[in-house]
Amino acid sequence: MKNLHVIILAGALLSTPAAYADWSIVALERLDKGDNTGGNIANAINDLGQVVGNSGFFDNGFITGPNGVGMTELGTFWGETTANDINNSGQVVGSSYTGSQLRAYITGPDGVGMTDLGSLGGYVNGATAVNDSAQTAGYTYIGTPGTHAFVTGPNGVNMIDLGKSSDGDSYPTSINEAGQVIGNYYGNSGTHAFMTGPNGIDITELDTLGGKTNFAYSINDSGQIVGSSSTGNGSHAFITGPNGAGMTDLGTLSGGGSSSATSINNLGEVIGLASTANGDYHAFLYSHGGMTDLSVLDVVIATGWTDIQVTDINNNGQIVGYGTDGYYTQAFLLSYTPDTIFDPQPIFIPQIPEPSTYLMLLAGLGLLGLRKYKAA
Repeated sequence: MKNLHVIILAGALLSTPAAYADWSIVALERLDKGDNTGGNIANAINDLGQVVGNSGFFDNGFITGPNGVGMTELGTFWGETTANDINNSGQVVGSSYTGSQLRAYITGPDGVGMTDLGSLGGYVNGATAVNDSAQTAGYTYIGTPGTHAFVTGPNGVNMIDLGKSSDGDSYPTSINEAGQVIGNYYGNSGTHAFMTGPNGIDITELDTLGGKTNFAYSINDSGQIVGSSSTGNGSHAFITGPNGAGMTDLGTLSGGGSSSATSINNLGEVIGLASTANGDYHAFLYSHGGMTDLSVLDVVIATGWTDIQVTDINNNGQIVGYGTDGYYTQAFLLSYTPDTIFDPQPIFIPQIPEPSTYLMLLAGLGLLGLRKYKAA
């Protein structure tokens, strides 16, 4: 269940809805703080529907109750706190300032308490993902050698250094129940996605869709990985087979040129962002044989949401993200019921994407890496 922030804003909405009936979208509450002008964003959701994210102009990490109901501010070591992921016990991971350092933390069940995970010797640390055994993935900035990804053992103890690229840094993005960690190497030679074996043992780089750059954002319990890869002519969302084997192009929304997948659940449902024929970016769900354009759902348009981004999907098909709900950036919970009727569009894989679209998506992915460094 992972999370990630793709900083590309969608534009005007299309007029034809792609799915019908029994969808619902609910705005999450705000923390009762004096700095709510900054809005709030949702980063992750567990199978109970508990959501974590950040609220306010300054980062105030929060956790909700089941199905997104209620909102409680997480603790802090001293200053700002980010909440990046949550497991099915309600344990939250992220980072919190101590005054002079940024420290990775894990909480107890339902977000209670906060424990410093330690570091590999660095003073900038962050936790980005956690599984149900409380194995935690994160990073430590060590200094001249660069930023190293790490994974812990169960309950957040015994930190293992996953290393870095030969000429840059490494950042983990997701972990599954076997302790397989995925993430990205950043260096002079570009960005390359990696995955480990169970419990962080052994590291391999993923294939691409024909280009030189790829990003891995989420892994499920079968080891299927989703992200974005350059194709040689553009950048497309991908899904791998179990244990990261192979790579399938998920295409784009009809007429679009670029896409990126941000999260996958154990059913193989994928969410992400894709460009449309006129260059806008829309949120999508890849399920039931194709892509459903979430930005043009009847309920989304009727309730006035715009510029929606989707960040995580749980094993019940509940989706969290954020968008514009009137004036503020607002976190939401988007759900469908078992009797929802899907009418997904077949995937569309253009042969020659527009160069400007390709560059726009890569720019957004670059901002993603920067934000993960600062906020994770």
